[in-house]
Amino acid sequence: MRNGFTTGTCAAAAAKAATYGLVHQQKLEEVAITLPGGDRVNLPLTDVTINPELAGASVRKDAGDDPDITDKALIKVSVSFTPGSEVIVKGGAGVGVVTKPGLSVPVGKHAINPVPMQMIKTAIREVTDRGIQAVVEIPDGEKLAEKTFNPRLGVVGGLSILGTSGIVKPFSSDAIRETLRLSLEVAEASGVKRPILTPGRIGHRAIRKVFRITPEQVIEVGNEWGFILDHLPEHTFEEVLIVGHPGKLAKLIMGHWDTHSKRSPNAAPFVSELARSMFGESAKLAETVEGVIESLEPQQRENLAQSLASKINQAVSSRLKTRVPVSTVLINLKSEMIGHYGDLRPWAL
Repeated sequence: MRNGFTTGTCAAAAAKAATYGLVHQQKLEEVAITLPGGDRVNLPLTDVTINPELAGASVRKDAGDDPDITDKALIKVSVSFTPGSEVIVKGGAGVGVVTKPGLSVPVGKHAINPVPMQMIKTAIREVTDRGIQAVVEIPDGEKLAEKTFNPRLGVVGGLSILGTSGIVKPFSSDAIRETLRLSLEVAEASGVKRPILTPGRIGHRAIRKVFRITPEQVIEVGNEWGFILDHLPEHTFEEVLIVGHPGKLAKLIMGHWDTHSKRSPNAAPFVSELARSMFGESAKLAETVEGVIESLEPQQRENLAQSLASKINQAVSSRLKTRVPVSTVLINLKSEMIGHYGDLRPWAL
């Protein structure tokens, strides 16, 4: 599988090429920069423009074989001379602005994270010691950002300039885990005391129907349940609510804390066996957990959902070592609540 480059690496390369053009009044076709780990890489350039007072260069992001939403996005940097010797890096069109506390960039600033910021400054310093102002833009950034976690993290109006290693590894969970870590930071910094964890949008829809919430309160965990639960006690949360479909959450009872379908088994056989242990042969086997539940009589459905919610709650509490009280709500594919365990009053409408 082929590695790619982060938006931070692309911005640093574009900044160096633009600075070279400004200083030497010459265009480059590719540029070499240093990654945080010390490796040197060459990136091709596009749209290089130069004149005595302003120069610009763009790098089209190559995410390698990773299904990154920013793959092929154009990262553009324009540079100009400034008095003194300082390098000033600002965000422009398509780079989001931070609106919530808890991120590594202060509220009101463009979302250029610390490592990319340093990469950009280092790349510029490889060309000149003069004062430089660099403006980073992503022409399609605002539209692309709608498909990312940025709006939920409080980054509005565009994408973030990200990266810690400078490299994107194919199908790596690092970016997802970093987003989850930041979600916890934003929730705490926003005063959230009782976060709600859910696998995804089905749970999110149910939460909006049933509970009184703030946007920062809901964290979409995806499949990273082990990661999020291990980091939860690092924060000042008083209790936590788990909301999701038993097809996903029943895997936690089975000891599978990464619930991706390629890395964990189907929960339907487990739920079928539980139903048969409770109701005998009247519980039918099915290919999906939803199918198991729908095959039961209404009272049996309720009893099975309550049992699953209790067992999920116990599994999560054990993972947390009871350091954070837990409540659990189970929903169906229509985002309707079908069972729960624990005290839901702190979140109730």
